[in-house]
Amino acid sequence: MNFLLETLRVLLLSLWYNVEAFIHLFVPKRKKNITGELVLITGAGSGIGRLMAREFAAHGTVLVLWDINQEGMKETAKLAKQNGASRVHYYLCDCSDKNEVYRVADQVKREVGDISILVNNAGIVTGKKFMDAPDSLIEKTMEVNSMAHFWTYKAFLPAMIANNHGHLVSIASSAGLISVNGLADYCASKFAAVGFAESVGLELLATGKDGIKTTIVCPYFINTGMFDGCQTKWPTLLPILDPEYVAKKILNAVLTDQVYLLLPKTMYLISALKTALSWKVTSTLGLYLGFVVHPNPKLTYKMQ
Repeated sequence: MNFLLETLRVLLLSLWYNVEAFIHLFVPKRKKNITGELVLITGAGSGIGRLMAREFAAHGTVLVLWDINQEGMKETAKLAKQNGASRVHYYLCDCSDKNEVYRVADQVKREVGDISILVNNAGIVTGKKFMDAPDSLIEKTMEVNSMAHFWTYKAFLPAMIANNHGHLVSIASSAGLISVNGLADYCASKFAAVGFAESVGLELLATGKDGIKTTIVCPYFINTGMFDGCQTKWPTLLPILDPEYVAKKILNAVLTDQVYLLLPKTMYLISALKTALSWKVTSTLGLYLGFVVHPNPKLTYKMQ
């Protein structure tokens, strides 16, 4: 295509998308129907994973739960059934182990069917400064928080591509957009998760698979116990988030095909300022806003 014509096309599309976004500030987006969809949630045995299972269950989905905690999954399955899930299946799976992910994924496809909504939620945090974190925990953080997404995509994306239908949900973190003092390994893993989800989303668009949607969730710290020892300097501006609220916002983002969900809303402004300002300004701003973690010396690692 001619350079000028293609440039004009991009400018016009950008203008239209901005107008569309402005309209949706006042007119809510239409929500899609996910009744009967097969939803797989990793890290579903507790925390935000359990609450998301409850939210998806209320829409009549078939739930597949993965976790390393079988008793936790039983509790989640019970809650999901009480809230309307048509069926609930749960499997022990260590998402940091590529071979185990592939093995359990094959079992799911045989016993349940092809997953159409994949929620990569499993996550861990060491809670230690970089030089204090053992190599084994740094490796584990990267394996669970980012590499696991590669393996679950490899396992379940082919069926979505074949049907040009599906939804990929990455539960990342605001620490995947803005670095946090005292969370070097966690930030690295979440930056990787965000970049991976964005890149695959672009691949799908470039190959005409626009029926497969992507949602990238970047919340500030959530009050699930994962970040015990963390403090927020300005709770009005950047509050520790209520997990029930976060789970409902994630479901709404999926139902409206929202690509980026940043919580709280102030994160949109802070993220934009990071790209516009110099490093000295953004680092000063980060320390001012209280992007700091007070390490818990008793913490080995915690699940989200």
